[in-house]
This record gives sequence, C-alpha cells and structure tokens, in this order.
Amino acid sequence: MGYDVSFHPISPEEMQEWYFTPLSWVQQGQEEKVLALAAQHGMEDFYAEKYLDTLRVGAGTEPDELFDKSHGFYIAVIQGFFRDYYYTRGSAFSFLVEEKPEYARYFTPWAQVTPTAFPNPAENQIIENYCSGVYLSPKQVTQLLRDLEQDPKVLEDLEGLWSNGQLAVLKKALTAAAELGVGLLEATEVVEPNPIRPNESTSYSNLYHCDRDGVYLYIDTVSTQLADVIGKSEEQA
Repeated sequence: MGYDVSFHPISPEEMQEWYFTPLSWVQQGQEEKVLALAAQHGMEDFYAEKYLDTLRVGAGTEPDELFDKSHGFYIAVIQGFFRDYYYTRGSAFSFLVEEKPEYARYFTPWAQVTPTAFPNPAENQIIENYCSGVYLSPKQVTQLLRDLEQDPKVLEDLEGLWSNGQLAVLKKALTAAAELGVGLLEATEVVEPNPIRPNESTSYSNLYHCDRDGVYLYIDTVSTQLADVIGKSEEQA
C-alpha cells in the first residue's frame, strides 16, 4: 500500500473545540475568533492562517460530500496544528479491518462522534488518498494497548501489518493518546515525507509536529531498496 498514513491523538471534545465550533464561526463570518483560539494555544501566525484556511475549506463542504474525504480529513489536519502526530508508511487500521473484520471492535463510527448537524455520509475507513480512516475512542485506545501487551494474537496481527519497526511507532502514537486521555484518528496524505530529499517533505498541517520515528524508518527502507537496485545493476554491468 503506497499510502502516507498518520495517526492523530484527539478526543471528541477537542474535535468540537478545535474544528466543529470554529467551523461555525467561519460560516458566521467570525474568523477573528479562530485566530484568537489559535493565539490562545500559542500557534504561530503562519500556522494560524493555515488553520483558518483549512476551516474555510471545511465551511464550503456540501452535505452530500463524503465525511471521510472532507471533515474527517480536515480534523486530522487541524489536530496537527495543536499537537504531535505520528507517521507510518502504508500501514493503517483501515487495511487491517478489511482482512480481519473482528478488529472493528476497537473503532467508533463517525455517527457516534460528530454533531448531528452533519448529514455527510461516511465510510469510516480509508478509501483513497486525502482521507480520514478509523477513529479509536479514548477507551478503545486503552483497550488496544492492553491487548497488545496481553494477547499474542493481537500482537501478531498488528506486527504483520506494521512491520520493520513500524509497530513501535504505532505504539508510540497509542501511548501518547492514552497519556493524554484522548482517542486516535488515522488519515492519509496529511503529511507526505520525501524519503530522497527529506527537506522537501510537505504537510497540510504543521510538518514540525510530525513525529520523526516513522519518517526515518521510511527513509531507511527506501535507502536500502535503492542500494539493492544499484547493487544489482552493477552486478549486471
């Protein structure tokens, strides 16, 4: 899977405070309230403007647009303006639940998280690029962490998808969420690391809030693959 997946610690209350309420401010022409909220959280002016721009896009969302491709994705983006988020290449709960539907027990559908004023249909998983995925409630985060420690089957299943050191990054994201007492939202293409030229990596959110561990693993993997390709071409020369 060639997806750039990120994991965003955020609670339903923070979704309300950071996204849904400010969205209503933008719709009512009260954008100064958004900038005041950003300042209250110590957000730099550059990111406060990006935050406001994201909300402006959200405010233009039509009621029939897929929630996962609109509000869900924007919530993941705005989370990264407020606190750290985590990256793994190509590994997501959305892909796990397609193979093993029993893992749906760890996820909460948007209908149970969002205000009723949002009629947008939702798939509740990653279906393509620039899309939110599943949401783990605070209790589900705690439960999954516990099961990872105590249930060998859960550990084996997750290691099968988050391989080559990536499970440590996922556990870091889950642990951060648990310590904050919040849930965890996954999304794709919020951040797009450039493994060849890391300085050219991009993010719709605050790139500097992206935890580096998963990015370094991705860079290492690509470097190894390139070395293999170069080695083979030299052998054939």
